[in-house]
Amino acid sequence: MESIGTLLYMCCRSFSSSPPAADSDVADSAADSTAVVDDTDADNPPRREKYDVFISFRGEDTRLGITSHLHAALLQKKIETYIDYRLQKGEEIRPALLEAIEKSTISVIIFSQNYASSTWCLDELVHTLECKERYGHMVIPIFYDIKPSDVRKQHGSYADAFAQLEKRFEDGIDKVHKWRDALKTAANLSGFDHSNKSG
Repeated sequence: MESIGTLLYMCCRSFSSSPPAADSDVADSAADSTAVVDDTDADNPPRREKYDVFISFRGEDTRLGITSHLHAALLQKKIETYIDYRLQKGEEIRPALLEAIEKSTISVIIFSQNYASSTWCLDELVHTLECKERYGHMVIPIFYDIKPSDVRKQHGSYADAFAQLEKRFEDGIDKVHKWRDALKTAANLSGFDHSNKSG
């Protein structure tokens, strides 16, 4: 299979006139995307991958832009991809989505301005990172119209989103802290910065 990392880079470039930022390690992501996951660890039961790539995204931000473009490019290369275009309503993430993450080799997280305002997206992210820890699942972040530092530190629109989340989940603040930690962890991974902003 053609390097998924390279394909991601090509797809993202078509939506950004600026080159990736220095802290976005494109070469490492491209090389790592072909890594083989060893699921024979005694502590972790073996699993069968059903999809090559799972795409996590905030529909209202990217559905008609980078997400659909990336999805089409992956399908053209016969890369089996799971993507849910349905409106993300309600508080509970569907079990089918969690299973799709678990049965994917790679998760692509498309961070955008309103990603953190969706508890659905945040739950997807937490589960994705749990799979990374447990199975060696690969996670590739794309920062689209949002700076990596804003995701990492929850600044800008992410600060606004978490101000609302802390009010909504006042009695379950541990969940909010878990989301914050997940964003920080994901923002520190090698990925693609197409924020179109300096800094």
